[in-house]
Amino acid sequence: MNRRARILAVSSIFAVVVGAIFLALSYTQNSRQQNFILATTTSTYDSGLLDYILPVFEKRYNVKVNVISKGTGESIEIAKRGDADLVLVHSRNLEEQFVKDGYGVHRVGVMYNDFIIIGPSDDPAGIAGGSNATLAFEQISKAGAEGKALFISRADKSGTNMLELSIWNSVGLNPSNKTNTWYIEAGAGMGAVLRMTNEKNAYTLTDRATWLSFRSQLSHLSVLVEKDRILLNPYALILVNPERYPQRNFKTALALVKFMISEEGQRLIGGFSKENETLFFPIARDFQLANRLGFPNQEYEVEWYDSQAVELSFVGWIALSPISGNEVALKGNFKAGIFESYS
Repeated sequence: MNRRARILAVSSIFAVVVGAIFLALSYTQNSRQQNFILATTTSTYDSGLLDYILPVFEKRYNVKVNVISKGTGESIEIAKRGDADLVLVHSRNLEEQFVKDGYGVHRVGVMYNDFIIIGPSDDPAGIAGGSNATLAFEQISKAGAEGKALFISRADKSGTNMLELSIWNSVGLNPSNKTNTWYIEAGAGMGAVLRMTNEKNAYTLTDRATWLSFRSQLSHLSVLVEKDRILLNPYALILVNPERYPQRNFKTALALVKFMISEEGQRLIGGFSKENETLFFPIARDFQLANRLGFPNQEYEVEWYDSQAVELSFVGWIALSPISGNEVALKGNFKAGIFESYS
């Protein structure tokens, strides 16, 4: 074999080897991408927030975030079964129990919006213009008992459903579609409930973000009660415990939380709007506000996340190396948004 033939042969072998390595790395990388799962609420998905934020993270880290959109209760159950890497939810009691039971770690506040009570424009319960959710529920139940009104409940153990039930409980009621003809249990996500509420000219409790996303489709409904402090709606990010679920992708989950609570991530959240209205307000680095919204350890948790270094390897994999002993600068530059307008 002459020299030219040998060079061509070696070059061909080299090309084949490099190609095989590239394909193997691509296959491995794609497998990792398919394994990362975020379990979250219907509101973060239906509002379009995740479609707005996640592509920035995915492009930077060359990963694919697979979203499972359910109510908070079901999202947490998915994580408890070991079928998710990270949860983004909004029900403090369920979140704290999830951590207390050892399923999740490092609960941190990321943002908030608020709930509103919507209903038919003719408002048979007479609640329009109010700012007292408890009184509004009392009036809806009275109108319902008189055959004048309907209320649609998500009835899906979501954060929205948990708040709704707590409000009913505060007025001494435990409504059920088995005992109250005016109370309809949908067992569905927020988008489906909004459409049902519109079709039946009923009342319901919804988060403002999903309402703004669907408002153009809901011609029979209006916002009737808002700006009650109990209607504030904070969201938490919680890592699935890597000691309990070593098979889960803890490193990518950590990277995503760091991104969402970073100043860049918080700006993206605060900049997301529909019809010139902000849908979510960032709270990660406003420790005083986060404390008021149910995150008493917010400063510690943000400091912990900031102390974790996440680096990108040459093939796009995420590598983790904790930094210890470094002082972390903590900032609280974000405004309280709509919070200060609540009584």
